[in-house]
Order: sequence, then structure tokens, then C-alpha cells
Amino acid sequence: MTAITPQAMNYGGSHRNSTTTNYGGSHRNSNTVTATVVRVTATVIATVIAFVFLGGVGCSTSTESELASPGVAGLDERFAHDTLVIEADDGKRHYFRVYLATRFEQQRRGLMFVRKLPDDVGMLFVYEDSAVHSMWMKNTYIPLDIVFATRDGAVATVIRDTTPLSLESLSSQVPVTYVLELKSGTTRRLNIGKNSKLIWTGADNQAL
Repeated sequence: MTAITPQAMNYGGSHRNSTTTNYGGSHRNSNTVTATVVRVTATVIATVIAFVFLGGVGCSTSTESELASPGVAGLDERFAHDTLVIEADDGKRHYFRVYLATRFEQQRRGLMFVRKLPDDVGMLFVYEDSAVHSMWMKNTYIPLDIVFATRDGAVATVIRDTTPLSLESLSSQVPVTYVLELKSGTTRRLNIGKNSKLIWTGADNQAL
């Protein structure tokens, strides 16, 4: 599926300072003290490192590079990807890994030539403008469900079970900003319709 006439867009350790006073007790050789300090320091450092890498600090945030790639052949090198949440008609939330088509050349290619699409993977077309956008199935070999959504993420139109390779124009019917393509049958199976909403945090870090 590709857009027919898209608009060009666009994560410490503690420090101890101790002083030892000898009031007539046993005397420790300075070399022994030094070796002990080295061992203790090494132990503290190792503990801190393990603490951080095991998530003890707890202040890391996910970035795009940490997200699992959808892994669709031919798309990973051409599209960035992100997580999209769909709040369905029944109120349930479903999570998808989506490729982002934000530039003209990406929107023109879309899911062309893709032969297999996982159930939780899709492509989100992001437009700068709100307009009536149309799609077609030229060079697209798998049937799709197409979800058109307004700027606030509200689903406006859903087209199910598109015909592969068809040149028929599939219109949003009303002005929209987002077009989501999913594996055919997904919207029916998950109850995604006109009372659903797309929830996505984009480049400006503002949710739909």
C-alpha cells in the first residue's frame, strides 16, 4: 500500500573517607592497609557497576534504537520505527510496532513489495497537513486494513481487507493527518473502528 498523492512533510556510588586512630592496639603494616583498601575499593566499584547494569538506578528511558525492530525485509533500512498504541472500541489497548512514513519518498513506497507482515506490525503515514488522503495497492502483495485518523488520533475511517495490486483509490473521505496500515483482519479481530483512537508520541514528544 502506498499513498497516491501525499503531501511532502515532514539513563553512584558512595565515597567513604575514614580515619583510623590507634590507641595502643596492634600496629598494621602500611602495605597491608593499602592492599586492604584496594580490595575494598574494587569490591565497591564492582557492586556499583552491577547495580547500574541490572537496572538498580532505574532512570533510563527507552530510545528508538532500544526498541525491537519489526524485522520486515526491505523496510528496516528505509524507515524509522516506533511503538503505537490503539485504544479499541471496547476500551482495550493494543500495542504495535510501526514503521514511520514521514517523507514523500517513504509514503510513495509504503508497504510495496512486502510479502509478509507480522500481526503486531504496521506502517504509520504521518502528514503535516490535515486533508483527504488516498491510498492504493499498487505493487502491494498482501491484503491490508487501513485506518485513517485525525490530528488528535481519533479514527475517522476504516477500510478492511484491501485487494492486493489493485489501483482503486481508497480515500479517507474526511480530512485526516495519519494513515495506519495493518495486516488484513486486524481491525476486525481487535474491534478497531470509528470509536477507536491512535496513541503515539512523535518527534515533538507530544501524544496524539
